[in-house]
Amino acid sequence: MKTIRVPIFLQQRVMQTLRAKIALAEQKLEQKFPEPIVNYKQRGTTAGSAYLKEWEIRINPILLIENPDNFIDEVVPHELAHLLVYRVYGRKGILPHGNEWKWMMQSVLEVSPSRTHNFSVSTVKSKTFTYHCACPSNHELTIRRHNKVVRGENQYLCKKCGEILRRENEVAAEN
Repeated sequence: MKTIRVPIFLQQRVMQTLRAKIALAEQKLEQKFPEPIVNYKQRGTTAGSAYLKEWEIRINPILLIENPDNFIDEVVPHELAHLLVYRVYGRKGILPHGNEWKWMMQSVLEVSPSRTHNFSVSTVKSKTFTYHCACPSNHELTIRRHNKVVRGENQYLCKKCGEILRRENEVAAEN
């Protein structure tokens, strides 16, 4: 995998926002929180991930570079909220985007809670393979799932009609 270099000014903005939100959380929750590890190794269409036990936030460098303002304002607090909820409430019985997380986002970090981002993912979307079934719609399988089908390790079924998904050339060969 090619390493994407995030410009230092963006890394600084990420850390500035992260530190400001941690300070806000410390003030409102009257509790100290360590600064999480931040790395820029998130891949695919996911903007960021929080690794609770490692106290780490992973950021998608491409989506950050393409959407700096919205990314820093939305994704950084989103992932921090996951860490804070884990530290305050633990994990048992807590949903990833449940009431505790929503409360943490709104009341503590003062950010509107949103489960997903709406960034364009055309530059980070992986190649897909078109499969068919009896339904009129196509099914797009990721390269990982496609390779499992090719190796005979797995097959996938349409959720609507229950038929095994087949590649376009397989469907043509049967007709």
